[in-house]
Amino acid sequence: MRDIHIRPAVRSDLPRLTEIYNHYVIHTPITFDLAPHTVEARVPWLEQFATSGRHRLLVAEENDVVVGYAGTTRFRNKAAYETSVETTVYCSHDVIGHGIGSRLYAALFEAIGEDIHRIIGGYTLPNAATLALHERFGFKQVAVFSEAGRKFGRFWDVGFSERPLRL
Repeated sequence: MRDIHIRPAVRSDLPRLTEIYNHYVIHTPITFDLAPHTVEARVPWLEQFATSGRHRLLVAEENDVVVGYAGTTRFRNKAAYETSVETTVYCSHDVIGHGIGSRLYAALFEAIGEDIHRIIGGYTLPNAATLALHERFGFKQVAVFSEAGRKFGRFWDVGFSERPLRL
């Protein structure tokens, strides 16, 4: 098993987090962002996370290099949705399939707990690896929006899955 250390993200991680994310922006339909981000543009994204509470961001390190991250963000910007969070998980493209996303999710779901009722995952389809990750963690698919996004000259479906915080 790989020697992976999982910890809360810090500001100095932002260049590497941006690098990991931008790979998916440029090369895949996994995110519907169309242009890469600068580190400075990602500062507000990072600032939504805390070391306690509902909205957290964890990173996985291997040999002192960040190789992935997972977090929970606001699901929707209305008070009644406060007990629902949306997940995000990205791993460096060169470590895909090594179980790092699973380890990040396990640590994240163990860390959160402050009055969270539902965890929601949204992802571009087809995406067998992400769908399998969510199923492994007890998510049930509840919706598929057909052709909801356009990238690389074609339309992509988006699936949403959910689970309670504690299974």
